[in-house]
Amino acid sequence: MEFKIQQKPAANNRLFIIDDAKKITSVPDLTTQEVGYAKAAFATEQSLITINRYNHFIFVYLLKTKKTDWQTGEACRKAGAEVQAVCNKLKLTDITITNASAVAAAATLMAEGIALANYQFLKYRTEAKKIANTLHTVYFTKESATLQDVNNLSVITSAIYSARTLVNEPLNFLSAVQLSKEIMQLGKEAGFKVTVLNKAQIQKEKMGGLLAVNMGSQQPPTFTVMEYVPKKAINKKPIVLIGKGVVYDTGGLSLKPTPNSMDRMKSDMGGAALVSCAMYAIGKMKLPLHIIALVPATDNRPGENAYVPGDVITMYSGATVEVLNTDAEGRMLLGDALHYAKRYKPELVVDFATLTGAASAAVGEHGIVCMGTADEKTKQSFRESGFRQYERLVEYPLWDEYGEQIKSDIADIKNVGGATGGAITAGKFLEHFTDYPWMHFDIAGVSFATAKKGYYPVGGTAYGMRMLLDFLGHYPKA
Repeated sequence: MEFKIQQKPAANNRLFIIDDAKKITSVPDLTTQEVGYAKAAFATEQSLITINRYNHFIFVYLLKTKKTDWQTGEACRKAGAEVQAVCNKLKLTDITITNASAVAAAATLMAEGIALANYQFLKYRTEAKKIANTLHTVYFTKESATLQDVNNLSVITSAIYSARTLVNEPLNFLSAVQLSKEIMQLGKEAGFKVTVLNKAQIQKEKMGGLLAVNMGSQQPPTFTVMEYVPKKAINKKPIVLIGKGVVYDTGGLSLKPTPNSMDRMKSDMGGAALVSCAMYAIGKMKLPLHIIALVPATDNRPGENAYVPGDVITMYSGATVEVLNTDAEGRMLLGDALHYAKRYKPELVVDFATLTGAASAAVGEHGIVCMGTADEKTKQSFRESGFRQYERLVEYPLWDEYGEQIKSDIADIKNVGGATGGAITAGKFLEHFTDYPWMHFDIAGVSFATAKKGYYPVGGTAYGMRMLLDFLGHYPKA
């Protein structure tokens, strides 16, 4: 989708945002009858009206401010999704937004909702041309958005589209090797360095967690390292992003039950997609931060010489892990990546992973479970970003008692902690491999949607990326 600032008024399809029903008279060119129609509609609690001018359409959105700025912002995004649906139903190709409200960012927020709702994954649809959305350009009047607003919106939208597409791709296309190739292409486009460790190099490094999960597969693993170094970074030590890259998860020999349990397991690399495409946005927006991203990737299968419950695995750090459930595989990959991050002496490490059903069960599709050892200032900054982007966070504790649950009788730790506190014991497992400020985001409940909702389509959502980019954009403030 394209975003442009319109320098001269044009008679194309227009959307006006007002925050008082009385302002309907300020919308240019409306007839007396149209003003009367709009007033009557607003009186019945309609917030979005459509006026058919035959050769173009006029939309008017009555923005009702909420208790908080972030709730008002989300209302704008959701209204944008409504506009997107109407535009495509009417086969419109473009729309121009004018913000006549007191909410300064209303136009860009609505455009964001329009764009995020307009995403489609049609690669494998034979009738793609027939069902493709017609809307492809959003214009802004000069007073409604700045050039920087438009550029950032374009970059972030592209990054989200790319992440969603990676999640939507099936395993028979997106193997671990192909994922690394896709990341290399992102690096070329956005100007960050990409290095891919192949299986032989991973074996040489002795990344036992990643190699153990890969033992059941005929496809080799990869470990992808991305690095963005601006000329004048404001952070003295790098920030490291880590994304779980399990391109498909059967559960291994601890096979997932059926029915429906494996249907969306191509999305188990949602964390990898999120951090890789965030790096694309970081590079394109030229954020003044030195950032590194790591993606350990493999599929998890029960074939070949698959690791089994009861095995003891020596991780990259040298720690030993008793495997009691091969479906708790994501933490095995992440443990190796978290240890790898130590070589950078990082200022902060952040991981994103579709890690536990427990996190999904706890907060569902309405937020992200997080936990970590970062200081309170950093956590507060993440919380504020989560609210601004409506990708909200619920912090869980990392109390010592949860660490007791993953102690093993025969190894240093075990990879599951019992029937309770599953999201936290997974976090305690990851914490074992850190010695730096760290935050863990469990996106299991939000990375993939089974039904369309607002501006989230069916399939990959990239939920959490806007929160992360907002955090980095405000770093180290707040």
